[in-house]
Amino acid sequence: MSLPQLSPSLLSEQTTLLPEYDAIRKLPEKVVQFGTGVLLRGLPDYFIDKANRNGLFNGRVLVVKSTGNGKVDAFSEQDNLYTHCIRGIEDGRQVDETLINSAISRTLSAATDWETILKSAESEDIRIVISNTTEVGIQLTEDDLYATPPASFPGKLTAYLLRRFQAFGNSPEHGLVIIPTELLPDNGQKLKDIVIEQARRHHLGANFIDWISTHNRFCSSLVDRIVPGRPAPEVVESITAEGGYRDDLLIMSEVYRLWAIEGDEKIKSVLSFAEADNGVIIAPDIDRYRELKLRLLNGTHTLCVGLCYLYGKDTVRESMETEVLEQFIAGLMLSELGPAIPYAVDRSVYEPFGNQVLDRFRNPAIRHQLIDITVQYTAKMRMRNIPTLLQHYQNTRSVPTRFAQGFAAFLAFMKVTEHKDGVYYGSRNGVAYPIRCDAAPYFYEKWEQYAGQPEALTEAVLGDTTLWGTDLTALPGFAAQVKADLTTLLEKGAQALLQ
Repeated sequence: MSLPQLSPSLLSEQTTLLPEYDAIRKLPEKVVQFGTGVLLRGLPDYFIDKANRNGLFNGRVLVVKSTGNGKVDAFSEQDNLYTHCIRGIEDGRQVDETLINSAISRTLSAATDWETILKSAESEDIRIVISNTTEVGIQLTEDDLYATPPASFPGKLTAYLLRRFQAFGNSPEHGLVIIPTELLPDNGQKLKDIVIEQARRHHLGANFIDWISTHNRFCSSLVDRIVPGRPAPEVVESITAEGGYRDDLLIMSEVYRLWAIEGDEKIKSVLSFAEADNGVIIAPDIDRYRELKLRLLNGTHTLCVGLCYLYGKDTVRESMETEVLEQFIAGLMLSELGPAIPYAVDRSVYEPFGNQVLDRFRNPAIRHQLIDITVQYTAKMRMRNIPTLLQHYQNTRSVPTRFAQGFAAFLAFMKVTEHKDGVYYGSRNGVAYPIRCDAAPYFYEKWEQYAGQPEALTEAVLGDTTLWGTDLTALPGFAAQVKADLTTLLEKGAQALLQ
């Protein structure tokens, strides 16, 4: 017997699943969200949904699918409802919670619904824009703001703001609070600068630029919650059987949640959903939160993922259950990355935070796939880890040995063995894996150019200032160590390297 799909009709039959839904579905759209990914659905949308259930925010989210083939069928079929399973430990107690998130009102495709999306900019109710388009999404490109749609996210946002300006003029009260969640330092200011430059390039006028600068608030922010995507099939099967319905959008997350937003009292009044959960922090300075998360959680992920994957592991949890890998991860985080955070963070702050992160990595309920962490591997390595490496050399002239091993594993992972249909692949024990990184063509060429010469390849890649923003061969002993580690990896494997 097949189970019913999650839908409004199901909720009307089983009122205990979401008793507030009839009231919530009538709430106005207050948020435009660029991105349909699990992180946005598991964190910002979680906070908004929680606030709505408690009568605090009273607004829903219009979601824009910006990439891919534009299909939003899975969302429309479920009236944008989805199940969120939360598993882990909080304050010493086991948390096993399942809820139905009703924060999203509509999901539209930028590829096919661009005019409808722009039309929403004319709504008095819209107050907030949220985005998560990965680190490479916030870049200045040669874009056409009059295309349907513009190619880049900043181009789309500029066009959206232009439509709002055309509707309301230079009106202070119709400015928006714009919160990028991409993992970039000062992401709000970076996005604002690009939007203003796009307006200048398109000759949109001084009044429009002044309105953007003066009456729209671009808030830098930081998000932190492990939301690894759809759980394993056996977990989905168990949850489905327990719930009595099926959900194609089901997600699972850990308990821990943090959304730190740079803002003042005025921002707090707009982001009233923050009152619903202490995981939302609105403060004038969020640099400490950003640095701890960026360098210890994300930086550790980026430096250990290649080595763990080439060792033969598929998830973070499996890696933590392997003693030699757990020692590598903990040592890397607490002994090399923590002391080299390029920000004034005392050991008494970074060490407890790091130990908390290690516990989160061990969460038995979360299956965070290593291959998913490798998406945009090169950009992540540059942004998350190169500043820490440079700070390490300012602090001490010694080679960070675990960092070098992690970097060597990055180079080995980026060894392209197959290229077909526009997709690049590496090989682990004879099995192909996708290299989902914009730098894959670059590494394909380098591995072809230096076939059989890992030391020469290492020298060329480390010395490429366009890739890293600096010459990494100038760091005493680092290139030599990476060369030796890469040779060991290629000839003997990850197990031998960690011995």
